[in-house]
Amino acid sequence: MKLLLSGRALTAAAVAVATLVTGGSTAGAATAPAHPAAAAAPDISAAAVKAHLAQLQSIATANGGNRAHGRPGYRASLDYVQAKLDAAGFTTRVQQFTASGRTGYNLIADWPGGDANQVVMAGSHLDSVTSGPGINDNGSGSSAVLETALAVARSGYQPTKHLRFAWWGAEELGLVGSRSYVNSLGSAERAKISGYLNFDMIGSPNPGYFVYDDDPTIEKTFKDYFAGLGISTEIETEGDGRSDHAPFKNAGVPVGGLFSGADYRKTSAQAAKWGGTAGRPFDPCYHSSCDTTANIDDTALDRNSDAIAYAVWELSQ
Repeated sequence: MKLLLSGRALTAAAVAVATLVTGGSTAGAATAPAHPAAAAAPDISAAAVKAHLAQLQSIATANGGNRAHGRPGYRASLDYVQAKLDAAGFTTRVQQFTASGRTGYNLIADWPGGDANQVVMAGSHLDSVTSGPGINDNGSGSSAVLETALAVARSGYQPTKHLRFAWWGAEELGLVGSRSYVNSLGSAERAKISGYLNFDMIGSPNPGYFVYDDDPTIEKTFKDYFAGLGISTEIETEGDGRSDHAPFKNAGVPVGGLFSGADYRKTSAQAAKWGGTAGRPFDPCYHSSCDTTANIDDTALDRNSDAIAYAVWELSQ
């Protein structure tokens, strides 16, 4: 269930107040606001995100119980995501690479329009480990990024900056897909990426609310959103350098992201702040066969999905 007044709503209210102050009229003649009102990010339906998770679970079940690199479940997952994006009007392409003797795939989706010299990217890894279907790790991030992209299309959003979304292969083998993509870019192309946002595990069943502390502007964007919900965040340290933001960061691209926790254990202070169970891992099914659709906290998934959309809208206009 959504809170009635989100960080997004607070931002929209602030814009409305600013418009009233800077607008108005002089001698009966209307005066345009100094700046046009910023577009507000839409609410991301948790049910829609969970519907994508159900599809990824079905794909894993039909393909040996996983969606791992080089396995048929991974390619079927990529095909599912690509079909949704193609139907929504994105320009998609599949980038191939090789890891552990098997062909891997990244999926890149561009939304038409926006300044091609200022690119905002949001991404997640689509592969699972071989031992399970990988619904929290990382169906959760992949599905939320997909639904955010589809929300861009449904709203007809026309950002100032160019929007690009990505789903990475072979993250579980050492960030192979994202590194392959970054390495394929020349220095001029890398310089056009004004920010890369990474989402790897955002629905952990005993969740925390962690924000990457890499780029100050991106970090503040996420913190402002959660502050609007009355949720205190912490700096993400468990996965630092262990997910797909690392190749971008190493190439000098500003990065940021969200994380709900993996196999570290929730402290008593964190349980008091966020709820859940102290002394238990944030995700007891991390890299295990029990990482199924039952391994998702709906509230964390909902809040983090909305935060993704908020950041995409805020940082692209």
